[in-house]
Amino acid sequence: MAMEAGEIERLIKEGLPDASVEIRDLAGDGNHYAATVIAESFRGKSRVQQHQMVYAALKGQMGGILHALALQTNVPD
Repeated sequence: MAMEAGEIERLIKEGLPDASVEIRDLAGDGNHYAATVIAESFRGKSRVQQHQMVYAALKGQMGGILHALALQTNVPD
């Protein structure tokens, strides 16, 4: 069963309330997504730490119902 883009966005925003989130379905199959997440809470964190924060917000769905997520993170300008 595939995960919908709206659910990915909801989970990320729930876990990172200050985040701006953009989700794109890369293959049209509901299994391969790209996400751009911009959040002030990333400030001072390494890229690895930022990605870990997003994965934590996904509550264990990564690698399960969510097969692949290309992730870009940043802080607001």
